[in-house]
Amino acid sequence: METRVAIIGIIVENRDKNRDSIEKLNNILHDYGNYIIGRMGLPYKEKGISIISVAVDAPQDIISALSGKLGRLPGVSTKTLYSKVTDKARNEGTDEAVN
Repeated sequence: METRVAIIGIIVENRDKNRDSIEKLNNILHDYGNYIIGRMGLPYKEKGISIISVAVDAPQDIISALSGKLGRLPGVSTKTLYSKVTDKARNEGTDEAVN
């Protein structure tokens, strides 16, 4: 199955009020751990938010499902940025992006 590389940007607002959402967010990320390349989290205490960036390599439907589940959590916003590079392009040994 063809995979894509993407970045999911996540902002958790009101960290203190959304502890339940943070726990659910971490559980969801754990469930999708096989697709996660890396993760970086930045607590921004002055604004009371957390900024999380998750790099994934997965089929597009998996990425969409992950982003959707995260974005439905109270106090959580997500945006996904897809690369143009697919598994097919890497397998063909070309640097040219395939849509």
